[in-house]
Parts: sequence; C-alpha cells; structure tokens
Amino acid sequence: MGEAHVRTLEGRPDTPPPNGESADSPPGGGLMARLRAPRAPRLWFEVLLIAVSYWTYSLIRNAVPEQKAKALENADWIWRAEHTLGIAVEHSINHAVNSLTWLIVSMNYYYATLHFIMTIGVLIWLYRWHPGRYAAARLALFATTGVALVGYYFYPLAPPRLMTGGGFIDTVIVHDTWGSLASGNLASMSNQYAAMPSMHIGWSLWCGITIALLAKPWWAKTLGLLYPTTTLLVIVCTANHFWLDALGGILCLTFGFTLARTWYGTLPHGLARYPDARSALT
Repeated sequence: MGEAHVRTLEGRPDTPPPNGESADSPPGGGLMARLRAPRAPRLWFEVLLIAVSYWTYSLIRNAVPEQKAKALENADWIWRAEHTLGIAVEHSINHAVNSLTWLIVSMNYYYATLHFIMTIGVLIWLYRWHPGRYAAARLALFATTGVALVGYYFYPLAPPRLMTGGGFIDTVIVHDTWGSLASGNLASMSNQYAAMPSMHIGWSLWCGITIALLAKPWWAKTLGLLYPTTTLLVIVCTANHFWLDALGGILCLTFGFTLARTWYGTLPHGLARYPDARSALT
C-alpha cells in the first residue's frame, strides 16, 4: 500500500525512466546511449539479418583465392610448430578413431550438422528467453565470424586431411558419408583452404559459454561446456583442423566478446534479461 511503483520480474522498479530512455540505457543519454541500449529484437529483422549475414560470410569466404601452394606450406609450418610444442598428436588420434566405424561416422555427421543446428538453436533460445541479452550475444557471434574472414584471406591453410604426404585420413571420403561441404562432391562449393581459424570452435565455444552462463539447470550448464569440448575432439578426429586452428577460433571469439563488452558496457550475461520493464511483461 502506498507504493509508487511495482517490481518487475528482474526486481527493478517499473517506473518510466526520464526522457523516455530505456531502463538499461547507458548513463549520459544522447544518440550513442540510445544506440547502445539493449532493445527487444524483432523477428523479421533478425531472420533477415542472419540470412543476409551468413550469405555474405559464405560468399566472402568462398571468394578468397584458393592459394593451394601457400596453404600447404602453412600447413607444414603448423605441423612442425606443433611438433616443437609437443602437441602434434592429431595423426595418431585420426587413425585410432577411424578404426571405429560407428564412432567416426557419427563424428562426420556431427561435424556437418551441429555446427549450424546448435548455433541457430542458441540464437532462438536467446531471442525467446533472453531478449535483453540477445543483441549483445549476437554482436559477439557476428564479430567473431567477421574477424575470421581476415584469417582466411591472409593465412590460407590446408586442413590436415589435405596435406601432401601427411598421411591423414579424410574420414568422409573413406567411409562414404555425407559429412561436409569440405569433402566429396560438394568440395567445389567451399574454400578448401580456410581452416584457420576454426569457426567450428569459435561458434561452439560461443554456444557453450552462453548456455553455461545463462541456463539455470546444472545439467544444461554442463552440456553447454561439453559441446565445445566434444567439437574440439571431432575436428581433430576427422582431420579437418589442427589444434592451433582451434586456438585461432578462441582468439576470434575473444575479439567478439571484447567488442560486445565495449559497445554495451558489459558482457551479454551482465545485461538484464529483458531490455525494459514493458518487455518483461509482454
């Protein structure tokens, strides 16, 4: 009785902020503050943005000249560097797992499908259940992907399975499974020498961190963390990436989250679940 306001689902007062600003607007006001303030995403815009962005990403990635000689030279350098570091075990892992047909075939399908299914699924989950954090998380993902294009252009790299004399097994071809745009009859549709950085790691780690930080059930957090770990094992077993490609993906993700934090003033999980009180009730 006598309260001048009510509490929202996030525990914030449902009092209209001054000057029509969002409750989560960065201090200082003005145009930049409004642009940086989290707002509820619009479905039609997000679908269009993701479709256009992925089309553009694929177009640019596949338009990068396939510098085969340079890519093979870089792969030899990476392989030598890993031997120096004592981590060059990809060959042994690739051959060991290849002997287990059921496992390697499952990994082929995992590599080809979950990369997209999980990423889109997490975006949908954020859109529906964490709209106030959606834009910041999406910015981190898009920035990660964008900076990866720079790596593809300036550092062409052949995956282990394409190394000359490397002795790696291309598991998709050997087991005749539908596995990847990077193998088989679909190889001509994809840049074969864009292995550094690994976006399978960049995207899966983005999914894993997002789920681990925002999901409530402990089992969901655990599965979130297991996803990038499993993906790392898969990309090595199928000879699609070196360990150092995964490191490149991690560095790209670090850039993505840094950009999101710079723009929004905090990492995605630090923002309110809903962009303002009215969104929380709709």
